[in-house]
Amino acid sequence: MYTIKDVSEIVGLSSYTLRYYDKCGLMPYVARKKNGIRSFSQDDIFWIEIIKCLKKTGMTIEDIKTIVDLSLEGDHTKEERKQILLEHRKKILEQIEDLNNNLKKLDSKIAWYENNSISCK
Repeated sequence: MYTIKDVSEIVGLSSYTLRYYDKCGLMPYVARKKNGIRSFSQDDIFWIEIIKCLKKTGMTIEDIKTIVDLSLEGDHTKEERKQILLEHRKKILEQIEDLNNNLKKLDSKIAWYENNSISCK
């Protein structure tokens, strides 16, 4: 079991962010000791890494919460959760395509500067 400080260091998020995610209901399985201190398992760390991934790729807290809520309802919601993730994946692929197109334009402009620089010899 890990403390919030341990988990913060492991996943690279502040303790404040972890508490916020917990307050938003994104980590309903995190155990608490009798004194109320959070006690994280390896599974909790894995889930936090998933949350981190989803956030970094643009998923909202609300959408992540929807996945959590559906998972709490049971296995009969697996397909619905999968569909949410597939839609998110589709958006990520569209973003990657846009970024690649923009990168090509940027590379073209850089090449233009390199080929048209004035030499001061």
